[in-house]
Amino acid sequence: MTTRPRLALSALTATAVLLAAAPAAVADPPPWTAAPATNGKGGKGGKSTPARTAFYLEGGPGAVLEDRLSVANPEDRPRSLELRGSGPWVALAAKRVRVPPRTRADVPFTVTVPSGARPGEHPAALVVTGGGKEVRVPLALRVTGGPALAALAVEDVRVEQAGTGAVIRYSLVNRGNTALAPTLVIRADGLFGTVLRRAASGVPAGLPPGGRVRLAEPWPGAPRLDRVDVRVTATAPGGAHASATGAWTPLPWVLPALGGFALALVAAAGLFVRRRLRARRPARRRPPEATAENAPEAPGEPAARPVAGTRP
Repeated sequence: MTTRPRLALSALTATAVLLAAAPAAVADPPPWTAAPATNGKGGKGGKSTPARTAFYLEGGPGAVLEDRLSVANPEDRPRSLELRGSGPWVALAAKRVRVPPRTRADVPFTVTVPSGARPGEHPAALVVTGGGKEVRVPLALRVTGGPALAALAVEDVRVEQAGTGAVIRYSLVNRGNTALAPTLVIRADGLFGTVLRRAASGVPAGLPPGGRVRLAEPWPGAPRLDRVDVRVTATAPGGAHASATGAWTPLPWVLPALGGFALALVAAAGLFVRRRLRARRPARRRPPEATAENAPEAPGEPAARPVAGTRP
């Protein structure tokens, strides 16, 4: 009676061991990737160079800088990929590459800095597309030969009505030669004080030299019967600072109407004061009327006096 349970237990144990020892199901290989090429074991002591996530190149005007883009295909079938550079100074050795299965292809490229290039940072990228996928590998290029200049500008500030609220629109421009990470604050002051003060939303994390972005800030609680002055202030590391203002009157007829009412009120008050002053002013005495008794005597002629007991 005890043999069968022991045999069944042994069979279950053996099955569990076999299942545990069986290899896991092979997962699908990851899709193709694109990144800066590594230099292999070129470091000190034979250590491999750490993987890079972006290209960092530096040179003066007229320099020709070189690097390589690595495209890896871990799949079991070949991949055809399209290559291009986002900047006008980037030239790839090939615009299309076919990568065999489980293989990596390194594509050389050059960046030719024009002789009249402005010193500072000039961001670009290498773009790889294929199989419905796109990968952008950042390329940070710094042109040497002059000091870095951080400069910002805020332009075209205006407020527009949007439904029951408003929207503040403005432009942010990088006037310097280095990429900036700006921070913006929006403030609105009305006739009775500050009605808005907050950090702007949607500001780009990095603004390249010469870059311009058009931004919009929703303002759901905008006042309906107040004239406001909106100021947009931008700052960035390196001492960059700029601001600009724009005025907004939500109902243009309100202020003229209030102004006309105020003028009418002032005129009515002035008329009332003048009437009160006239009422308080004492009346002038009129001279007594000339009668027979108080009429002045003509020179040389005695005044006629009535005789007692006679009628006039």
